[in-house]
Amino acid sequence: MTDLVRAPGPVVMGVLNVTPDSFSDGGRYADLDAAVGHGVRLRDAGAHLVDVGGESTRPGAERIDAATEADRVLPVIRALTAAGVPVSIDTSRARVAEAALGAGAVVVNDVSGGLADPDMARVVRDAGCPWVLMHWRGHSRQMRELASYGDVVADVRAELSQRIDSALAAGVAADRIVIDPGLGFAKTAAHNWELSARLPELLDLGYPLLFGASRKSYLGGLLADADGTPRPTAQREAATVATSVLAVAAGAWGVRVHDVRATTDALAVWAATGSPRLTAGTEREGRR
Repeated sequence: MTDLVRAPGPVVMGVLNVTPDSFSDGGRYADLDAAVGHGVRLRDAGAHLVDVGGESTRPGAERIDAATEADRVLPVIRALTAAGVPVSIDTSRARVAEAALGAGAVVVNDVSGGLADPDMARVVRDAGCPWVLMHWRGHSRQMRELASYGDVVADVRAELSQRIDSALAAGVAADRIVIDPGLGFAKTAAHNWELSARLPELLDLGYPLLFGASRKSYLGGLLADADGTPRPTAQREAATVATSVLAVAAGAWGVRVHDVRATTDALAVWAATGSPRLTAGTEREGRR
């Protein structure tokens, strides 16, 4: 398949949670046929990768054991691979990642950035596959209390830099690394917006960046009713599309979304308009 890390256009990663408790679609695709059918639909809608996850990482979620996680994802990965669907595995466990790669997955999407399992770097290095290193400070039960920063962008940048250095020291090739700012993971809504507004500072690290805002609670808060009730997850698609296109225009390598069709349609419009890029405010002012 095409080397997605070097893809010339934005990569769209479609979300496929085979879990009973994910924040947006938990339980909808726990059945093998439902999961595979949805994965094929995501590919047909334009997803370059279908990201299969077997453990919920929503705030407050309880951990499951590795055997349960593997039992959820491996049959789905095998079936999707057989159907010609490129798959990434969304896991922080080296054991699960290794089994998933053996079943046909081609990318490891690690929300812990390698911190949760020290053996993950070996698995990725030996496989030679792309590795998404997300900014992370702790598992779901802890993440709310860990959302404390001086300057969130500077702190996330520094901590991602540490994860990159660790991966390189373990022998992972530089051209296999993708970074992710980890929106919503030990982040408040204000942190998420600040990271979104200052993506170029993270891109200065020199690595492709995956942006994953899809349906997250800070979008629901932005779109809350007059009484403060957050917009339900299924009604956050327009906001998801807007954040995704803005991220790509700022230089993001790819976006991770639930509704692939809406995102690919919007990115087609962006491309047809000449793929315009966002410009920092100070630069705009300098040209007036």
